[in-house]
Amino acid sequence: MALVEVKVPQLSESVAEATMLQWKKKVGDPVAIDEILIEIETDKVVLEVPAPAAGVIAELTVGDGATVVAEQVIAKIDTEGKAIAAAAPAPVAAAAAAVAVPAPVASATGGAVAGVAMPAAAKLMADNQLAAGSVPGSGRDGRVTKGDVLGAVAAGATKPVAAIAISTGAPTKSLPQVAAPAVKLGDRPEQRVPMSRLRARVAERLLQSQATNAILTTFNEVNMAPVMEMRKRFQEKFEKEHGVKIGFMSFFVKAAVHALKKYPAINASVDGTDIVYHGYFDIGIAVGSPRGLVVPILRDADQMGFADIEKKIAEYGAKARDGKLSMEELTGGTFSISNGGVFGSMLSTPIINPPQSAILGVHATKDRAVVENGQVVVRPMNYLALSYDHRIIDGREAVLGLVAMKEALEDPARLLFDI
Repeated sequence: MALVEVKVPQLSESVAEATMLQWKKKVGDPVAIDEILIEIETDKVVLEVPAPAAGVIAELTVGDGATVVAEQVIAKIDTEGKAIAAAAPAPVAAAAAAVAVPAPVASATGGAVAGVAMPAAAKLMADNQLAAGSVPGSGRDGRVTKGDVLGAVAAGATKPVAAIAISTGAPTKSLPQVAAPAVKLGDRPEQRVPMSRLRARVAERLLQSQATNAILTTFNEVNMAPVMEMRKRFQEKFEKEHGVKIGFMSFFVKAAVHALKKYPAINASVDGTDIVYHGYFDIGIAVGSPRGLVVPILRDADQMGFADIEKKIAEYGAKARDGKLSMEELTGGTFSISNGGVFGSMLSTPIINPPQSAILGVHATKDRAVVENGQVVVRPMNYLALSYDHRIIDGREAVLGLVAMKEALEDPARLLFDI
C-alpha cells in the first residue's frame, strides 16, 4: 500500500493556526487528484485543501472542527486503492471549542448521530433561523451538510426554535439554533455566539491600530458633479469596450494615488523607529463579506487603468461573497479606502489598517445646498475623511493630501495629466 499524506497548506506569516471545517470525504471514499477534500478557515481566508494524488481515503487523522497548523498531516490517501477500514476521529473537546458551532456527537459505531448538523451547516442554519431537526441530512450517518441547508433555504424551510415560556406566561420569541442555549429572561432573550476566526482577528487588529497609532482624522467635501457627468458621458462606450461599468471607486482610487504621489508620507508605514517610504501604490479596498470585513489589495494601482480597477474590484467582490479570496490577495497594502457610502453613511472616522498609516473614508453622495460665487446652489456632495497616523504624517501633509484628492475629483482631467 502506497500512502500519500494530505497536509495543511502553507499559511501566511501572520497566521499561526486554522480551523478544520467539514470533510467532504470519509474513510474508504475514492478521490481524484486535485479534488477538494476539506476547507480550512483562517482569520483571513477559507482555504481549500485538494487531494495531492488519486486513490482512496485511508485515514483521516484530524476531525471536523479541529485546530491545525501549517504542514500538519490531516489525512492519508492510498494510491493503490486499498483503504484502511477505520472511522474518522471524533473532534476533541478543545477542537470543538474552536468553532462557532458544536461538533457532531459521535455514535457508538464512530459515525455521527443522524440529524446532527456539521459546523458549517449548523452556522448556516443559525443564520437562516432553521430549527435543529428541520433539515434532513444526506451526509454520512444522516449528518446535515451545508448543501442540505442551502437546499432547505431555497425551498423556503423556516422552523425557528421557540424559547421556553417562563412561569408568568409571558409571550416567547423565536430563536435560531446557536452554539450556546438562549438565556431565559422572559421576553428579553439573549444568545451567546463565539466569534469566528476572522471576526476575532479583525477585533484584534482594530484594537492594535487604536493602541499603537496616533490617529487623527481630517475632513473635506467634494462636489461629485464633474465625476458624475463624465461617467454619464462615457458609460455606454466604456461598458461596450471593456465589458464593465464605470463605478465611483475607480475615481477614488485614481484620486488617492494622485495624492499619495504628491505626499509620500501618506503612503508610508512605521517599522519600529524607522519610517518606510513605499515606492509603489498597493491600495486596499474594504469589502464586506458574509464572514466579515476583508481588505483585498489592488497591486500597483498607479499602473492600472479605470477598466482594470473596476474589473478587479468586481472580481474581489465576487470572491469575498464566495469566500474564495486568497492569502496573497489580502496581504500587504500601503493605503486603504473604505466606502461606507454604499450603506448610506454621511460621515465616519475610519480606523487605520495596520501597518499602513492612513485610510480614506468615502461616504454617500447627496444633493446639498452649497455656496458658489455668493449664490446658494444644489450640488451632489460627498464628505471625505482621511484618518492618519500623526506620528509620521503632519497635519499639513494630511490636509493637503485630502485637498489633492478633492481637486482631482472635482476636475478629473487632472488625473490624465497628473497635475
